[in-house]
Amino acid sequence: MSDTLLFAAILIPCLIVAIVFHEVAHGWAALALGDPTAKEQRRLSFNPIRHVDPVGTLLVPGALALFGGPIFGWAKPVPVNFNRLDNPRTGMMLVGAAGPGMNFLLATIAAVALGLTLTAGSTLGIADNGLPTIFAADGSTSMLGTGLIVFILINTFLGLFNLLPIPPFDGSHIVEGLLPRSLAAQFAKLRNLGMLLFIALIAATWAFPDANLIGRVVGPPVDWALDRFLSLAAAVAGG
Repeated sequence: MSDTLLFAAILIPCLIVAIVFHEVAHGWAALALGDPTAKEQRRLSFNPIRHVDPVGTLLVPGALALFGGPIFGWAKPVPVNFNRLDNPRTGMMLVGAAGPGMNFLLATIAAVALGLTLTAGSTLGIADNGLPTIFAADGSTSMLGTGLIVFILINTFLGLFNLLPIPPFDGSHIVEGLLPRSLAAQFAKLRNLGMLLFIALIAATWAFPDANLIGRVVGPPVDWALDRFLSLAAAVAGG
C-alpha cells in the first residue's frame, strides 16, 4: 500500500467519526435543552451517510492533506432552532460547546486507549511515511498507535478550530451568548456573512499556503493540547 493510500485509509475513517460525533453532539444537546428539531429530522444518528458532506467531509480535507495544509472539514450541520430552546441564550452556548466538547472527549478516550497499547520501551516518533506513530523497543511501528495518534490530533484540531469566535463556527455562538444583549444583537448580524467569511478563510489557506494562517492561530493550542493527551497516554501506560 502506498504512503498516500495508507494515509487516506487512516485519515478518512478518523475524520468521519470525529465530524459525525461532533454534529450529533449538537443535536443531543439541543434535544436535552428543549429543541427536538434534529430528532424530528432523524439527524440524531451515527450513520455517516446522513451527515457526510462530499465536499466538506471528503474533498476539502483530502485536498488539504495532499497539499500539506491543515486538515479540517465539516459535515451537513445538524439543524438547531435556537428559538425552541428552553433558554435560548444559555442554550445557544451549550449547544455550541457540545460539538467541540465531544471532540475533546473522543481525544481523551483515544489517549487512554493509546496508553493501554504502549509497551515498555515504546517511543513516539515519525515513521518513514511521515505519519506520527509508536515505535516499539525493537524498532517496529504500530498501525493501531498511528491511527490513535491521528485520531487524537484530528479531534483536537477540530475541537479548537470550531471554537474560533467567528461565524459560522461554534465559538461564535458561545461569544454571542456571553455578550450583553445589545452587543449580541450586533454580533448576530455577522451570521449572514458567515459563509462568506468561511469561504474567504479557505481561499486564503489555499492561496497563501506558506502563510500558514490557520496553523498560526490554532497550531499553538493544538500542540499544547496534543502534548497533554500524549502525557495522559503515558500516564495510563505507566499506571
